[in-house]
Amino acid sequence: MTVPSDPFILLSYINTQLRDFCSNLTDLCRTLELDQNQLVNKLADIGYLYDPKRNQFV
Repeated sequence: MTVPSDPFILLSYINTQLRDFCSNLTDLCRTLELDQNQLVNKLADIGYLYDPKRNQFV
């Protein structure tokens, strides 16, 4: 599965996956075969950081 390349669409997609299917960021990255550091950095570039207590990027 290819994830969206636009960072804002990616944000929405990732948060939906975290909410509906994955218990944490590590699980999501394993499931979608994503590089966790790349994902975190791409979303940090638009001002979003992963909050493990909320299990979403905020």
